[in-house]
Formats: sequence, C-alpha cells, structure tokens
Amino acid sequence: MLPSILAFLTGLITVLNLLSSVASSSPEHTRIECIIHSTNKYKVHQEVVVVLIATAGAVMSIKYFDNSFKNDHQRIGLAFYGVMWLQALIGIIRPQRGSKGRSIWFIIHWLMGIAVSLLGVINIYTGLQAYHKRTSKNVRIWTILFTLQISLILFCYLLQEKWHYIQNQGAILGNKPVQPTHQEMSPRCHHKEASSEPC
Repeated sequence: MLPSILAFLTGLITVLNLLSSVASSSPEHTRIECIIHSTNKYKVHQEVVVVLIATAGAVMSIKYFDNSFKNDHQRIGLAFYGVMWLQALIGIIRPQRGSKGRSIWFIIHWLMGIAVSLLGVINIYTGLQAYHKRTSKNVRIWTILFTLQISLILFCYLLQEKWHYIQNQGAILGNKPVQPTHQEMSPRCHHKEASSEPC
C-alpha cells in the first residue's frame, strides 16, 4: 500500500506543478516538463527523484511481497521497471542536437516515456485489484481517488495545450476594430449590410 501512497503523492505534486505552469502566461511555461524534455537542471533533478522513488517502490515490493510473478500486477511491474531504467539509460546517452541519430533517439525515448506512463497507470489499477483479491479489503475509494487524479492530470495536459489560444481569444489586434469575416456573418447581416443598418 505504501508504493500506492507514494505514487499518489507523486501524482499530486505533478498536478500542482501543472496547475502552476498553466497559470503562468509566458509561452515557455505552458508545456508539461514531464513530457517535453529540456536540459534545465530542475527537470533533470526531478527525473532522477522520480526514478529513485520508483526504484524504492521496487525494492520494497521485492523485500516485503511474494514475487512469484503469477499475477498481472507483478509482471506489468517488472516490465515497468525494465522500460523505466532503459529509458533513463537512453536519456543519459542522448546524441547532441543536429547529429544524425538525434531524431531516432528522440522517437525511441519519447515512445518509452509513453510506455512507462501507460504501464504505471495500468499497474496501479491491477495492483489495487490484486490487493483487494489478497486481503478482501475494499479498494473502491483508492480506485476513485486515482481515477480523479489521472483525470485531473489529463485535463491539465489538454488545457495547457490550448492555454495560449484561450488567452488570445479576448485580445484586440493592433488599433483596428475587430470586424467579423464573411464566414462569421449571418445571412441576416449580409442583407442589412447592403442597407447600411447595424445588425
């Protein structure tokens, strides 16, 4: 249960970071740092901490639980840790920008990031079900909380993609008054336009 709580807290911190980046009006802060990689020190430290937390979860599960790999949660977890560490190693050996292998490296690193994210989400759900099966305790509240957390992260991701567009909807461009285009005008306005009466 402790790895689930750690995962929940890590997700909560991520949501708070996303909300602060969406609230920022500068375009360079409108991308989720967990998805679009940059070279700033904060990003690198954050990724190292996430890998260490996940590794601590793996060590705890090996130490305290039966690891016969007979259920889906254990097998998905093994795949998760393998892909996570492979992605981290590939991240360390990235080629310089402009070099031949950079685009291939980026695609592989990006796909592994997506795989890690999906495996992590799926594994938490299968882990909750395995916990319920093993202990007969109700995990409904944890499932609801995790679903709400994932929904909030997804909403913030989709919102930050359109945040700049949303902010510019009320902007007036230059000193010219905003005129509707012919596509935006109704047929009634076209008729009145000819008679110079306002719509």
